[in-house]
Amino acid sequence: MEINKLILIVREKLEKNIKTESLIVEDKTFLHKNHSTHKMGKYHLKLTVESTELKKFNKITATKKIYKILDNELKYYIHSIQILII
Repeated sequence: MEINKLILIVREKLEKNIKTESLIVEDKTFLHKNHSTHKMGKYHLKLTVESTELKKFNKITATKKIYKILDNELKYYIHSIQILII
């Protein structure tokens, strides 16, 4: 999958399942290209999510909610994900 398509899918899934005031999805794969565990077709994403809905939960519960929504993408296309909830 191409990175821009993945970003679009991630954005759409999160916006459909979580009320967000702001959502930024960034490709950070370039920071990891020389790592021994880097695999082509697997991406590193950074999510910055502003959500009063997620802020009601503790960090672990909010993160689990995001992981559940992105389950398929995490299995097949995302090697690493950084999540900032603000």
